[in-house]
This record gives sequence, structure tokens and C-alpha cells, in this order.
Amino acid sequence: MTIYDELTARGLIAQVTDEEAVKELVNNGKATFYIGFDPTADSLHVGHFMALCLMKRLQMAGNKPIALVGGGTGMIGDPTGRTDLRKMMTTETIDYNCECFKKQMSRFIEFGEGKARMVNNADWLRDLNYIEFIRDIGSMFKVNNMLRAECYKQRLASEDGLSFLEFNYMLMQSYDFLKLYEEYGCNLEFGGDDQWSNMLGGRELIRKKLGKEDAHAMTITLLLNSEGKKMGKTGNGAVWLDPNKTSPFEFYQYWRNVDDKDVLNCIRMLTFLPIEEINAMNSWEGSQLNEAKDILAYELTALVHGAEEAGKAKEASLALFGGGSNNENMPKTELEDGDFKEDGSIDLMGILVKAGLATSRSDARRAIEQGGVTVNDEKISDIYKTYTKEFIGNTEVIIRKGKKSFKKIILK
Repeated sequence: MTIYDELTARGLIAQVTDEEAVKELVNNGKATFYIGFDPTADSLHVGHFMALCLMKRLQMAGNKPIALVGGGTGMIGDPTGRTDLRKMMTTETIDYNCECFKKQMSRFIEFGEGKARMVNNADWLRDLNYIEFIRDIGSMFKVNNMLRAECYKQRLASEDGLSFLEFNYMLMQSYDFLKLYEEYGCNLEFGGDDQWSNMLGGRELIRKKLGKEDAHAMTITLLLNSEGKKMGKTGNGAVWLDPNKTSPFEFYQYWRNVDDKDVLNCIRMLTFLPIEEINAMNSWEGSQLNEAKDILAYELTALVHGAEEAGKAKEASLALFGGGSNNENMPKTELEDGDFKEDGSIDLMGILVKAGLATSRSDARRAIEQGGVTVNDEKISDIYKTYTKEFIGNTEVIIRKGKKSFKKIILK
């Protein structure tokens, strides 16, 4: 099976500009391809996961990846899929976020001479002469065509509308492809299928500006979670690749809790298990789907955090949800002396907030009143419930909010 056939079999390819030409490139290791990553945070999240796995697959087949970090485009922000303007970041924040990305990417792709490279579009975007850019690049784009692009439609229909700042994003991304083509021989751009208009813009710019026809674009299917939202939504609900933001156990549980109907698609798209082995799971149902979820969670946690951490996360998951007894690797929250009142007690609402299981005391109160909080498998409905320092010090206290969020509470 060729690498292109494998990508197709895994359900990754959504659309390409010239399928035969792209096949020739990737199957023969002739693709120098790029995927862009805007540094909107100091960590990559699971929304980037599919792109990173794709880069790894293609590099294993002999192709050369370019990870383009958006030190320039990040100053504008991609309007795709958004109903509001992104929060503006300082250049210092953007540069710091860019630095954080390479370490995480190195888990997936191999950087070095003749291998993958990381490039920052700040190198050519931040010092652009705007008048020259608009004359040279902007003259090649038709506004009528741009307004039909999917990446702008949602913003145009929103209450706030589309800012002129964001309207420039397509030109910037297209210019990226041109610069990478000129400087590194980049002949293929990958992205999510919601980026198709921007990617076509880059290909057309190379054709018009340089008279070249050998640059191509290929999109990957955007993987959705069971709620129909893109993986890795930003904000408090994001699942990060940085273990200091999302622990290996929490990362494991994210994948362990995917919906039954999504699990095989996730295994097919994201793991490196042989496609024949995955296809054999198509008939799995019932308890076998739980086994599939364990496979998915372990494989992806090992890929991001290493086999040792994946093993610990699996043990902790079994201890909490599968009747196991090893609680050592459960996520923990340490209570300090200052967390207790003068009488040596702390109320349940305070523990929930301290453990990050509630955003505020009022949020904690609602969770308790609605019957969603248990302590050591006992449902607690008393919002004034308190625990002493002695009790917590001498008892293994496991507090759970809902079915999936929990912490082991210990004394520091």
C-alpha cells in the first residue's frame, strides 16, 4: 500500500488540487510540504494532533515537512470558524509561544539537516512594506472571489461582521506558500478542509506570480469529537499537549471517553496501528468498544507523553473506573495549611475549587446541589459539608464531579 493509499484508507484526505500529481509527490518522497500553526497559546492542543500525525506519516515515507509557525499571521488571527475577533497578542507573547511549539513537535517529526525544518513567517511578514505588498500581492486577488470563501462566510454573517484586519489573512497565508516555494522548494500545502480557500489562494498566487504549475494543495478531514465540535477547542475546555496544562492521565481520559461511534475513526486517523488490524475492529461492539477506547487512549498518550506515562495513565484509569486498586498515578491536589480554617477544617466547596473541579464556590455549590459530587463513592448533597485536616491526612480521599472529573486529595 502506498502512503497516499494509506492516507485514503484512513479517511484523512478530503480534497486535492491534482490527485495524480500529489500521488506522484508523496508516494516517491518528493513532497516538501508545509502545515501552518498559529501560536495562539504556549502549547499545542489536540486540534493540532491530526496535522502532527500526518506530518509524521509523510516524513516516514521520505517526504520533508516544514512546520510553519505563524509569528506574523498570529498578529492577525485566522477568522476561520470564528464568530468574533481573536484577542490581540503582543509580539513578546507570540514569540514565546512559537518557542514552545518546537519541543512538542519534536515528539512527532524529526528536525535537522535534510529532515524537517521549522520556519517562522514573522521573518517575512512583520517587516513588509504595506504599499508594496498590496501592489504586488493584493492586485492578484479578486474581492468577489474572496467573499465567497468558506473561511469568511461565518464572520460575514455574524453580528460583529468581518474586520478588514482579518480580511487580510488569506493574502498572508497565500504569501506564505509563495515564500516557502521560493526559498525551500515547498511544493505542497496541507491543512484542514476549512482552509481550502486560503490554500487555493496560495497555489494561484504561485501560478500567477511565478508562472509555475507544480505547487499543490491537499486538505485533511477535520476530526470532530462526539459533540460535533472540532478537537482542541481553545479556552478552559482545551486539551493540551503540554503535560503541565493537561496531565498524561487527563489526556488519556480524553481519548478513553470518546463516543462509541467515534472511536474507530479516531484509531484509524490518529494511531499508527496497521490498517489491517484496525479494519478487523469494524465488527466490534459492546464491551469490545471499551477495549478499542483503551487502545486508542494508550497509543495516543504514548505518542505524546511516552510509553511510561501512558502505562501509568492506563493503571490509574483502571483503578478509578475498572475496579483496580493502584491509585498512585491518579491526578492529585495538595492541600496546604493555608487552605484550612482556624479550626482545622475545609468545606467541600473549597476543595472542589482548589482541585480545579469547579471554577468558583458558586459553581461548586451548584454541582453539589445537583447531586454531581461524590467523595469516596458517597454522593454528597450537603453544601456545608466539611473535612478535617486529620481526616484528609489519614484517609485516601477521592473526590469526583460528574462521571469523568476527579482528583485524589492529599496533604502537602
